[in-house]
Amino acid sequence: MLVLCVALAACSPGDEPSPGAEQGLLRIGMIPDAGATQAAADDKRLLQEMLASRLGRPVEVIVTTNYAATVEALGNGSVDIAYLGGLTFVRAHNAFGAVPLVQRDIDRAFHSAFIARRESGIDGLDDLAGRSMCFGDVNSTSGHLMPRFELDEAGVGETLGPARNTGSHPATAAAVASGACDAGVLDETVWAKLVADGAIDPQEVAVFHTSAPFADYVWAARPGVPAADRESFSRALLELRRGRDDAVLDVLRGDRYVRANAGDYAAVEATARKLKLL
Repeated sequence: MLVLCVALAACSPGDEPSPGAEQGLLRIGMIPDAGATQAAADDKRLLQEMLASRLGRPVEVIVTTNYAATVEALGNGSVDIAYLGGLTFVRAHNAFGAVPLVQRDIDRAFHSAFIARRESGIDGLDDLAGRSMCFGDVNSTSGHLMPRFELDEAGVGETLGPARNTGSHPATAAAVASGACDAGVLDETVWAKLVADGAIDPQEVAVFHTSAPFADYVWAARPGVPAADRESFSRALLELRRGRDDAVLDVLRGDRYVRANAGDYAAVEATARKLKLL
């Protein structure tokens, strides 16, 4: 009874809620698509500050240790909204009812970049027979799922030499550059950023094949997030513009955001089922 009375007193009509009390912390999860958990502190801060400013509430950005952990975090409520790849979105949507919100315009027709050292003699998929191959995280759409499918469709999958998963796109690029793998495949935007940042020398490592297009990255919310919060988050990204928000867009490796639909990932889901990865 005493506990009940204290609780009722704390909620008396005369009490005014503190500013922002009704708008608690929004937890944002992100797959480690651009380099495991070593996301630059400045990049996380920039994204958090932009979202907090536009949403009018505190925001925490969490980069998980791997792709599967992001899906699990969305499912168990550890995060409210998550940045997912196509395959991880399909997993989260099927298992937990994740709601798609927005995606970069390039995510509607995304590509994987197949890379090799220029001295390797690898100029096309047919040259991969017997050669070692590096993929990214096993749950990556652009770093594993769709490239695997394309290799199988080209009749090359069965002829590959040793293959392994590096865990991230930058790790794949580094493995190819060092000679640990004859060839590798990764997210086209991560490849472009690695080259632009000087992390990879395009005179030594080059793209020898670009995949067919597929739907990839998407921001999605857990079902329990109120519709108003989903919309305010979506608007924050939809309103980003080049020439004004370049710093944030550079972190997100995009130019413009559009609405996302679950139906756009039907082909990704079908591919995952075919390869028994779902």
